[in-house]
Amino acid sequence: MSSIVHKHDLATIFRHFDTRADYVSGAPFGTGHINDTYRIVASQGGHKVLFTLQHVNTRIFKDGPALMSNITRISRHAVARLRAEGATDASRRALQVVPAIDGKPYHVDGAGMFWRMYVFVDGVRTYGKVEQVRHAFEAARAFGLFQRLLADLPGGRLNETIVNFHHTRSRFDTFQQAVRQDVCQRAAQVRREIDFVLAREKVCDTLVRLMASGEIPERVTHNDTKVNNVLMDIESDEGMCVIDLDTCMPGCALYDFGDMVRSATNSATEDEPDTSKVHCQREIFEALARGYLGAADFLTPAERANLVLGGRLMTLECGIRFLTDYLQGDTYFKIHREGQNLDRCRTQLALVKSIEDQADALQKFVDSVKA
Repeated sequence: MSSIVHKHDLATIFRHFDTRADYVSGAPFGTGHINDTYRIVASQGGHKVLFTLQHVNTRIFKDGPALMSNITRISRHAVARLRAEGATDASRRALQVVPAIDGKPYHVDGAGMFWRMYVFVDGVRTYGKVEQVRHAFEAARAFGLFQRLLADLPGGRLNETIVNFHHTRSRFDTFQQAVRQDVCQRAAQVRREIDFVLAREKVCDTLVRLMASGEIPERVTHNDTKVNNVLMDIESDEGMCVIDLDTCMPGCALYDFGDMVRSATNSATEDEPDTSKVHCQREIFEALARGYLGAADFLTPAERANLVLGGRLMTLECGIRFLTDYLQGDTYFKIHREGQNLDRCRTQLALVKSIEDQADALQKFVDSVKA
């Protein structure tokens, strides 16, 4: 770990931000795989203050200024809305960007590396997965509140940080191309999975079509709504703050709810070889729906009517991506054993089938939940 600490001159980088504090120490923090994150201890008037310093991976997020424009707009508006609603702990419930001394919401160092800083949120923890039903409820409530706070975000559309990130038709087209090219001669052995996806082609267009027609509105969405992107209060387990805002951009509310369903309701691990162990856990789904709908009171009837479809579609999209990568030779998702992407694909497709089998009951529960 010490080699990582000394990889950058954290003290020098820290001084480029308008913290009104003196650097004391810094160390790696968290378990993220894309950006490098550090917890900074500083002194402000003799009192210890904490900050989160991040080196942004511009290989993934190529337009750093556009990314930080999104995050700054989102965080400022969320904090303002929380305070207008009487929140006394807004700084724990929404990330706050610390500007650089030149006024920009980021700093580019002499080596061209892109840095940003947040006020550190203390007294919280994250969970790598849903360990209790309450965690599902709290995470979903936090994401619902996050969307509600941003439902009236002024200033026009956010920048698209990753184009077509949740555009299922685009993912389907890439999959079809991978099947046709069959560069690794793997298509024959996964014919059942290919046919499963092909049979659901029409589903891939549903939300895109509803948004294009205006039946479902475009919203500010998070697009990576896993439980580990919500900070939970250490003492109460209350969902406090949504983090990892890099993929926030224009989207569909059902993408966010759907990805919660995909990532939280699976009864098995993501790469479980035995798909008989895979099913959508109804009690987790119901906790997600109660938490999300209790906070997301802005949803239209059309959005509520398609919440279950959102779960089915996001799970299908993920399965398509794993299958595409398997057909292309495992070039995108990291694997630790032969066939892991295929097992991942099969798990997602089994979860799709489980959601489909329970769809009427799940939607009936959604309809019963009052905002």
